[in-house]
Amino acid sequence: MSQDCVKISVRNLVEFMLRSGNIEAGTGYTDVDTMQEGARLHRKIQKRMGSFYTAEVPLQTEIPLQDEAGEFVLVVEGRADGIMKLAPYEKRESLWENTPEVLQQETTLLDEFKKEKKDKTLFGVDGQYETAVVIDEIKTTYRNVSLFQEAAPLHLAQAKCYAHLYAMQENLTKISVQITYCNVETEAMRYFVTVFQAEQLKQWFDTLVQGYAKWVLWERAWRRTRNASIKALEFPFSYRPGQKELVTGVYRTLIREKKVFIEAPTGVGKTISTVFPAVKAVGEEKLEKLFYLTAKTIARTVAEDTFGILLAHGLKYKVVTLTAKEKICVLGKPECNPLACERAKGHYDRVNDAVFDLLTHEEAITRELIEAYAKKHQVCPFEMCLDVTNWADAVICDYNYVFDPSASLKRFFAGEKKQSFAFLIDEAHNLVERAKEMYSAILRKEDFLAVKKLAKEKQAGVTKKNEYYAEHGKTAKREDSSVKFIKKLETCNAELLRLKRECEQFKVLEEADTFTLCLLRLVSVYEEYLQEVTLLPEEKDAIWNLYFEIRHFMAMHDSMGDDYTIYTSYEEDGSFFIKLQCMNPAQKIKDCVEKGKSAVFFSATLLPIRYYKEQLGGAEEDYAVYAPSPFEKENRKILFGTDVSTRYTRRSEGEYRRIVAYIKAFTQGKIGNYMVFFSSYQMLMDVAVLAKEELPNLLLQKNAMTEEEKETFLAEFVQNPQTTKIGFCVLGGIFGEGIDLKGDRLIGAVIVGTGLPLVCKERELFREYYEKRNGQGFAYAYLYQGMNKVLQAAGRVIRTVEDKGAILLLEERFGQKQYQELFPREWFPYETVTLHTVSEKLNHFWETSH
Repeated sequence: MSQDCVKISVRNLVEFMLRSGNIEAGTGYTDVDTMQEGARLHRKIQKRMGSFYTAEVPLQTEIPLQDEAGEFVLVVEGRADGIMKLAPYEKRESLWENTPEVLQQETTLLDEFKKEKKDKTLFGVDGQYETAVVIDEIKTTYRNVSLFQEAAPLHLAQAKCYAHLYAMQENLTKISVQITYCNVETEAMRYFVTVFQAEQLKQWFDTLVQGYAKWVLWERAWRRTRNASIKALEFPFSYRPGQKELVTGVYRTLIREKKVFIEAPTGVGKTISTVFPAVKAVGEEKLEKLFYLTAKTIARTVAEDTFGILLAHGLKYKVVTLTAKEKICVLGKPECNPLACERAKGHYDRVNDAVFDLLTHEEAITRELIEAYAKKHQVCPFEMCLDVTNWADAVICDYNYVFDPSASLKRFFAGEKKQSFAFLIDEAHNLVERAKEMYSAILRKEDFLAVKKLAKEKQAGVTKKNEYYAEHGKTAKREDSSVKFIKKLETCNAELLRLKRECEQFKVLEEADTFTLCLLRLVSVYEEYLQEVTLLPEEKDAIWNLYFEIRHFMAMHDSMGDDYTIYTSYEEDGSFFIKLQCMNPAQKIKDCVEKGKSAVFFSATLLPIRYYKEQLGGAEEDYAVYAPSPFEKENRKILFGTDVSTRYTRRSEGEYRRIVAYIKAFTQGKIGNYMVFFSSYQMLMDVAVLAKEELPNLLLQKNAMTEEEKETFLAEFVQNPQTTKIGFCVLGGIFGEGIDLKGDRLIGAVIVGTGLPLVCKERELFREYYEKRNGQGFAYAYLYQGMNKVLQAAGRVIRTVEDKGAILLLEERFGQKQYQELFPREWFPYETVTLHTVSEKLNHFWETSH
């Protein structure tokens, strides 16, 4: 094979070039995702075939092309599920090593189709194949295969590609393709066979490839332009102390295809220090694509700004940010079907033209450009943005697009093959708890009852219509799938009721196999119900949401090991649930990361590094870097108040008045903006009641603030303040990390308490799990999460090398060794103060800081 080649799989080629039609809620243009069970069934079908059947046959072809750089080849490759070599007109039934029951089922299907004359080519002529070679394409599904009227166009197209490649390889003049559908639960099968002339397939395939060639030519030209700009690109700033070493370390990690964990205090310039070397690695073709992953919107903005700086310095780079569907949807609320949204109608007929138009006319790809081109071509901006990622050099997105099994970009991460990607994972400390949520699954009994009620109401309407037809001598409407659907819902509910009776408040289960089997049976008819029944808008959310939750639950159940705990319990409103709780996300994160070549985990708070390496799927040989802080110690004051306790048993009005007195003394040292962080919202409100008369211009974080309320709150922290303002906030809340108040928009922070999570049954599960695993139950379940909130809150004060600020820790437990071991290097030396000495220490700091 020529070294200068471009490769694409048969499946990707077909799905990209031949998709068509509407966007439909809950569906995509790819196969139904049948999870691991589908792969198992695939192998089972292949194994029970006879000696005439060869499974997993690799096929490929090379198409010579030419551009400005010279000649190259386009390689189209794939793996046919099966190739059958038969004697002409051999009887189909004799080819299967099946049980009598399966053979009878197939014979019955054949007889029915002959009788109805729906498909004369099914099983060939009179149950025989018409050609000596048949390409078999197997598709597994939860749907009722007996309802399939024909093969899906994309499935047929995929098989036609394999048929062409094999016919060309073997010099055949005629070949058949068979689409084999198999239901995952019942293993019922349905076949669609079509005969093609080899010349007919060749013409069709050549047209397909010619259409794709324009994309290949554009991409190659763009890469030459991009790589030339990267080669000329210089680091856009003067290196801060230690920054050049950090940049070099990241670059070496990427080209060596390793992982690195970086603790980089605010001000180090960690974003540019990771993006710049990653871009350089792409320019040298060590990598193809970057994924910059974040937990919060503000971090995505920082990443966009960083790429913007490099673009302003001459970089040519296609960068796209994925915006949540709810935020970019042209409707008030996403309603993805052609009846509700004009753009959903025929979206896939137009979207490729929209993407090509954007790519060939624009450099930087902003949200505004996505929206403009989506409007021009009348396509969905969210789906268009997803398609742009196929051609982008960098994708900025939330963690869930890579790590969440329910939301990951399957176009990149569905297979097992390692891709030439690098993951730059910002604020990586957040990924630990987020991953535990992603890989956990919960189902609530009340949701089954709610969907059952909706289905019964729907069924009642069908019954009344049938009765009306019968009275007037008309043919009754065919009974829909509601009866079976309701019955399976009742079975699941009955199993949940049994579990509920055994659970007083909280119960750990050994297994959930019986319930999961009920779910498997439900999903089969659920698919059928969703296909057959027309749902009103008010019904859709509840019915689709439960469907997706069940699928997620089953996927997690299939993949879980001893890193899971299963339990049942009750919500605050009394609703009963069963949960698969991921206790340790390390292996699943590792599996995701290993779909790329390299990963850089970085955060201002990644202590202790061994904990985060373990939880994020790292290994002993992975690199760990502590970047030195560029700040002058004289510009930051760390104070520790030893005579305050926020322990639950010590909370009282007297203790809270002492906290208010500390805050008053801390904020009187200098006019400016301050934030006070509390371990809980309840404590915040209790202290606020006492502080209103003592503290001026008090601002309180509210529960569940909107984006507008959040911006209004932050807008109070103005540059060059003439009066003191004090914001009361919650540790780990929306103002506890991710906000960027530079200069004197924030000059001090008081941290009240350790931020430890509340003791609860679920949190105690983590403590017990890690106590058995490594003897560090308290640290893993409580301490590290709490201290990370503390470190993040303290990090709000110093944002640039010119900033000056003070941090006051109020909690006696900060004096204990296990807490102090988690203090970052730049916090030493700190000073211990009392209520009587804090003002003196602060006055001296403000007078002497420069």
